[in-house]
Amino acid sequence: MKKLLCVILACLFASPVLAAGSGGVLKQGEWSFDGPLGTFDKASMQRGLQAYREVCSGCHSLNYIAFRNLADLGYNEDEVKAIAAEYEVEDGPNDEGEMFMRAAVPADHFPAPYPNENAARAANNGAYPLDLSLIFKARPNGADYLYSLLTSYQAAPADVKVPEGMYYNAAYSGHMIAMPQPLYGDDVTYADGADSSVDGIAKDLVNFFAWTAEPAMETRKRTGVAVMIFLVLLTGLSYGAMRFIWADVKK
Repeated sequence: MKKLLCVILACLFASPVLAAGSGGVLKQGEWSFDGPLGTFDKASMQRGLQAYREVCSGCHSLNYIAFRNLADLGYNEDEVKAIAAEYEVEDGPNDEGEMFMRAAVPADHFPAPYPNENAARAANNGAYPLDLSLIFKARPNGADYLYSLLTSYQAAPADVKVPEGMYYNAAYSGHMIAMPQPLYGDDVTYADGADSSVDGIAKDLVNFFAWTAEPAMETRKRTGVAVMIFLVLLTGLSYGAMRFIWADVKK
């Protein structure tokens, strides 16, 4: 019984091991969503959405997120409709058989910045800007990786030559990355007066992308904790029943 409890507690509270990519140096941050009882910081996620829209969306898509999903961030129905209406999406065909543009509605997904991959590469010197919907899950130590990547642009050491069209990033594997530095500080003006330094915006983006990758994370964790508690209680009841049933036999 004691061994089982130890195993369960170890599974619940074990912390992930920080592992950097080849040659990359990762910074370790503190995140509200870490651990079995972790939750999303909605205020930070709203700021992250703003940062994505103003800084990242010019190159990177968010294909798996619909405007209606923004209700999870604390926006009401009217606010979601207002955000969606700021975008145009392609629809059709109409009665003449032609495609047309219209204002987006909550059921629509965020439109991509480029019509196709070739257009995206042509606009970015051959590099293809990744879709960011699942980027948090696509990299080991997703939170620390994204945070480190956004905050680790720096001048290359004197003995390192940076090829044309590349940039030096201490957190990136190999240190050479095709994405220009996206954050310089005060790139976004937050209505709540929150920190808009490179560090502050990077943390807001990490919180936002943690949500886009797994919107149901809080529900999953609550369910997992409830299941573990149930199993512990069931184990105790089963052990007690076994002792009671076999008590006479042992005597």
